[in-house]
Amino acid sequence: MLRIHKKYFLDDYEMNRCTKKQTNVHLKWPPLIQGTLIKRYKRFMADVKLKNGHVVTAHCPNSGSMMECSEPGRTVYLSRHNNPKRKLKYTWEMIEMPGSLVGVNTMVPNRLVKVSVLAGKIPRLSGFDNVRPEVKYGENSRIDLLLEKGKKRCFVEIKNCTLVTDSLACFPDAVTSRGLKHLKELQNQVRSGDRAVMFYLVQRMDAKLFRPADHIDPAYGKELRKAVKNGVEIMVYDVTLDSKGIRLNNAMPFELRQ
Repeated sequence: MLRIHKKYFLDDYEMNRCTKKQTNVHLKWPPLIQGTLIKRYKRFMADVKLKNGHVVTAHCPNSGSMMECSEPGRTVYLSRHNNPKRKLKYTWEMIEMPGSLVGVNTMVPNRLVKVSVLAGKIPRLSGFDNVRPEVKYGENSRIDLLLEKGKKRCFVEIKNCTLVTDSLACFPDAVTSRGLKHLKELQNQVRSGDRAVMFYLVQRMDAKLFRPADHIDPAYGKELRKAVKNGVEIMVYDVTLDSKGIRLNNAMPFELRQ
């Protein structure tokens, strides 16, 4: 039986009870507040005009460039948090783009993939007895998910993808030395006899194909192709999301040729 740790039940999001018979495992949003994006700045801050006319500053939980999903004037959805230790009470969760709602919170993919694995919704990541998040490995790194069964181990690194143009999803949306490091460390795990998976979660509903963003970070694309040749697996999934929550949808085809 799959072992579920209490840490999976997170403060900001409710999780539907997962069983093997469930077909709609999803994360529920906290109550959402609608507004209009004025601007995003300093990477982690965004000014939003609420429907009542008040302007608030929200935390933007995304360190990327957010190309194609941070256009001023678009409708956005915020969650509010009453933790007295927080400087910003609001968190930016989603934005309405012409082709799709887009989830901008980079903490969501890890949570969604975890509960989907626990519920047996990702066939290639099934059959493990234990699932552990944020396990130290490599050189001062933490793997997003470590799946274990006896001596069998699978290291899963999860990336949030929001850059979609003409139905093509790309990652990264900015140069990422950290992402490059993760690819190299996954290859080291394969050399040690473990499985290693690079899991891209496309947090929107208007993509049909995934490719590495060579036009943004050619070094990352080159290393990803090298990693695949060295045995690192790639998985790409999109999502279904609305004002109530987000759920894993379907595996998406990917293309590595330049």
